Amino acid sequence: MITEESMNAQMTNEGGYGGQIRYLKNIVGLWLVQECRRLWESQGKLYSYAELTEIASKAAPYGGLICPNDPRFLALADMPSTIQGYCQETGQSIPQTHGKIVRRALESLVLEYRWMAEQIDQLTDKRHPLNHIIGGGSQNKLLNQLTANATGRTVIAGSVEATAIGNILVQAIAVGAIGSLMEGRAIIRDTFEVETYQPKKNWIGMKPISAIST
Repeated sequence: MITEESMNAQMTNEGGYGGQIRYLKNIVGLWLVQECRRLWESQGKLYSYAELTEIASKAAPYGGLICPNDPRFLALADMPSTIQGYCQETGQSIPQTHGKIVRRALESLVLEYRWMAEQIDQLTDKRHPLNHIIGGGSQNKLLNQLTANATGRTVIAGSVEATAIGNILVQAIAVGAIGSLMEGRAIIRDTFEVETYQPKKNWIGMKPISAIST
């Protein structure tokens, strides 16, 4: 996909196994939460990721939004203060507790997912009904459900070690242990459990993100 529209959307065409092309857009992801956790640990408050998810799930929802791909969020910094500063600059309520800060990051991230999913639908002239979340992020049940709610699409989460599994699969094909990519994918489906999340409610109706003022 090397159209002008694709270029303007900053999409990437990444080469993959067997001459395939993966069409994608890089998003900051859970870096926001990781940096908050790192800062709080330096201040003597050590959270597991499960604990961060728990306190975020108990925080009041929909208090405001940040733009996850804003350059200020990409560098090593005091991420909680950076999130608070962005909210203050944009005239929104300022999250004060750790739970509210993490929730603000997660809710903003899933709207970024929705925005990108709608762009990809438009650029490819095809609606994609599923969101696959793999790697460490697939363990965050709150993120998975928020993604389903915000996008209005089913989320399939797992596996956690998707990168390593894919690497092993390609090597197995190369040495003849597996006959084809299709066979390898069938083995993966039968070996690793995934979780499915259905939208419980559509966060902002069916109105496209592109039609919502920022």
